[in-house]
Amino acid sequence: MTRRRFRPDPRGRRLAAPLLCLLLLLTAACSGPAPPGGAPPDGARWRPEPGTTWQWQLQGRVDPDVDAEVYDIDGFENGAATVAALHTRGRRVICYLNAGAWEDFRPDRDAYPPSVLGRGNGWPGERWVDIRRLDVLRPILAARVDMCARKGFDAVEPDLLDGYRNDTGFPLTAAHQLAFNRTVAELAHRRGLSVGLKNDLDQIPELVDDFDFAVNEECAEFGECARLSPFTERGKAVLHAEYALSTGEFCDTSRRLRLSSIRKRPALDAWLRTC
Repeated sequence: MTRRRFRPDPRGRRLAAPLLCLLLLLTAACSGPAPPGGAPPDGARWRPEPGTTWQWQLQGRVDPDVDAEVYDIDGFENGAATVAALHTRGRRVICYLNAGAWEDFRPDRDAYPPSVLGRGNGWPGERWVDIRRLDVLRPILAARVDMCARKGFDAVEPDLLDGYRNDTGFPLTAAHQLAFNRTVAELAHRRGLSVGLKNDLDQIPELVDDFDFAVNEECAEFGECARLSPFTERGKAVLHAEYALSTGEFCDTSRRLRLSSIRKRPALDAWLRTC
């Protein structure tokens, strides 16, 4: 089941890049091509290691003073200047994107034909997408990942990679989800970006080699954290957040499993508590 996830407020959002550019994400005038010759060598990609400290902020002006090695921030709402400023402070920066749902407040919303839009996912203005339609979704997602690369991000956090376990309005299977998730990972890798597997615990055994790290919500609350061990066993970070539990309730487990754990408010503003 999909965990809680902040959805930016369209009434108060600020576009971090010129609107025209974002509306033309699918054109070469705004989005650069993938690297020539295919994906860069694996060793050229940054990969966070177990125990890496992180901050997850998707709402409000990014606070650059948090003592964290990695920042995970909204890819549309933040521009190249914000990414560069964090790099100047020695931070790595992850680009948050929604992969598995359509959002009516994003500038590329009209790129999604009605035929791929399913049921609402519980967040106002969002609908699941038909992940079987890679012919339609791949170029849209490629344009989004191009945006992340152009702004200088180091990695991508694609959200909602577990639609097959939800009531989307489409007859999705585990095989459809594997194909979609691997497509998303390949799009990031071709652009030299690392990519995190968001939740989707059931498919970790099949996907751990396709993704460079994991992002998880509430594995401690639901008693699921040990299921993320395939990532840490391969030297890949698990960036983990809890909302309802206090740090005293999950940090011992996090340290034992080598998770990068924080406590956040569900709004994912700048506030956090670390282990």
